[in-house]
Amino acid sequence: MSDELLSYPRRHYGMDHDRYRWSMLQDRAPIVWPDNKPLALWINLSVQHFPLSGEKPVVAPPGALTMPYPDLRHYTLRDYGNRVGIFRILTLMQQYQATPSVAISGALALRYPRLMERLAATGYEWLGHGWNMLCMHAGDIEIATESEWIAQTREALEAFTDQPLKGWLSPGRSQTANTPELLMRNGFSYQCDWVNDELPYPFKTDEGDMTCLPSCLELDDVFVLTQNLHSEESFVQQVIDAADLLIEEGQKQGGRLLALNLHPWLVGQPHRVSAVKRLLEALLVERSDAIWHASPGSIVDAAITQID
Repeated sequence: MSDELLSYPRRHYGMDHDRYRWSMLQDRAPIVWPDNKPLALWINLSVQHFPLSGEKPVVAPPGALTMPYPDLRHYTLRDYGNRVGIFRILTLMQQYQATPSVAISGALALRYPRLMERLAATGYEWLGHGWNMLCMHAGDIEIATESEWIAQTREALEAFTDQPLKGWLSPGRSQTANTPELLMRNGFSYQCDWVNDELPYPFKTDEGDMTCLPSCLELDDVFVLTQNLHSEESFVQQVIDAADLLIEEGQKQGGRLLALNLHPWLVGQPHRVSAVKRLLEALLVERSDAIWHASPGSIVDAAITQID
């Protein structure tokens, strides 16, 4: 085969784009977290709205309704998370004095105002999480349409909180080629969609630099429990195993990050919520001397000043 197919303008060492500078984690200067703890822990609660009807997106989000509309069986299960499951999770977070972030679908502001008020009362950091779980930032979505989704989400969330909204987690961690620029135009300074690292890193856009805070797909509860079909016990053990390894690496090589994403419609179930309790006990009590648990914005702020 000739070299013709391997020659193109963006081909260069590392990767074929200029969104960020390529580097291997082991070669970077070490990150130091507050109190010199080796591991930063970010817990996120994804509070979502899955519409009962509407045009299905080209790319289905995790947890998508799978039956022909109206898919009442799966819609009501997702609705359960916002009516029941979320309050169990919030009770546990308060019991363990956890400080998770909450990624919220903008449409919830119209449909669940009491829930929004309850979430605002926690003081937890909020992230934009798209308009709803059918509005996937993927494929050939028009720029104007995608920009409207982002702007509407910000406006809807800001109606219930005075905190500055800095972070964004797309539905299904999806992005188009335009998403980073549109996020910057709409006032978001970091995004959590890319899962290619274990530490925050600078991310370039045509609107200026933002930060990528990687969210761990492999330890996402939906991924582990509903896609990989692992048991709750296995899920807990996988998170603990990851924490122990990252603590060991952090002690030797510099600070590491553990990102844990939870969905109330899934782990807020009465037969699963004990798994969340065991995780909080293991991470925030048994390993508290090694783990700095903080909001995503605090983790970004602590890391970005130490990264070239």
